[in-house]
Amino acid sequence: MTGIDFQRANLSAREPVSFVQGQVETLLPKIRAFDGVLGCALLATCNRTELYLHTEHPDIDPLFVLCKTAGIPYDAYTEISTVRTDQDAVAHLMEVASGMQSQIFGDDQILSQVRNAITLSRRLGCADSVLDTLFRHAVTGGKRVKTETHLIGVPTSAAHRGVEKARDALHGLNGKRAVVIGNGEMGRLTATLLYQAGCEVTITLRTYRHGETIVPAGCKTHPYDDRFSIIDGADLVVSATTSPHFTLTHEQVHAMQTPPKLIVDLAMPRDIDDGIAQLTTVYNLDDLGQLADENAGEREAAKQILEEEETEFYAWYEYRKALPLIAEIKDTAVARVKYDHAFSGLYADGDLDGLTELAVHKTIDMLLGGMKEILTAAQVQSCLSKMQKGNGK
Repeated sequence: MTGIDFQRANLSAREPVSFVQGQVETLLPKIRAFDGVLGCALLATCNRTELYLHTEHPDIDPLFVLCKTAGIPYDAYTEISTVRTDQDAVAHLMEVASGMQSQIFGDDQILSQVRNAITLSRRLGCADSVLDTLFRHAVTGGKRVKTETHLIGVPTSAAHRGVEKARDALHGLNGKRAVVIGNGEMGRLTATLLYQAGCEVTITLRTYRHGETIVPAGCKTHPYDDRFSIIDGADLVVSATTSPHFTLTHEQVHAMQTPPKLIVDLAMPRDIDDGIAQLTTVYNLDDLGQLADENAGEREAAKQILEEEETEFYAWYEYRKALPLIAEIKDTAVARVKYDHAFSGLYADGDLDGLTELAVHKTIDMLLGGMKEILTAAQVQSCLSKMQKGNGK
């Protein structure tokens, strides 16, 4: 696979490869027709573009394939792209689908994007069984990580650190007027901390549903679309949303009569336009210092889940590679049994039960005898258990 993402490429470099669905539909058949490509899938989002290939030989350069078919300059992306092969590529896709490689750590939107990528490739006849199975395990792993762990994006310690920085910058918070943009977990926690510090807190809401919308105790609410009217003249604004767009731009703040004294941006990606720093003081996550890693335990649990899905994929993949050999083993066993002298008397007597028993015994002896150097009793027991289930036992 090759990847061009937010970690190494800025927005202007990502834009030429941020393909919309119509472009992907055009590109995939061209990529599939490339010499040596057996299957392909193209994942294109605002933060990453990744091409996955299953190929006949290992010397195919996926970045070259992508650039050649998309008509973009290869040299422009060699320094800002990543190429992974084999197990590295498999492990990366698993982490991508689980949100562990997202700009918003633990983001679950990527899961549906990974699923859509392989669904589209399958519909266009560009996904072979290997990529189809790999993506299926990646999506399953992503679902399990989402339901069995609690990965969070920005650590909640950012809210505490942001309030501390605001207290220092404003020489105390008691009596200050604060506006919190965002009513998610981070926004509610920040609003609560500010209220406890003595602020008059207003939290913006996109919608309000009685009995469903949670509003921190002591806090007022205000419509998000009319946020500028309450931000104008505020001492402090904290923005903590998961929006892909800015909640405040330079133009919006410049138009205010009295811009807020301090703005704290607790979002990733950022909520606040860089240009606002020309008008007032702005803190973002980088200004808060080292934050606690609240994902350490959950990350280990997620890693274990993804390793299980990888193991299942490789078990399938190795069995698939062995299928031609299994067919040859069957033919060889038939030939060996067919011309074994021990069968001549049974043929003459028409003893079908005896023939069956002898044929099975000799075949199993040959097969297991050929694997005696690598077989364990536990593996044989597992095989027996599966065979007995097939017999209804």
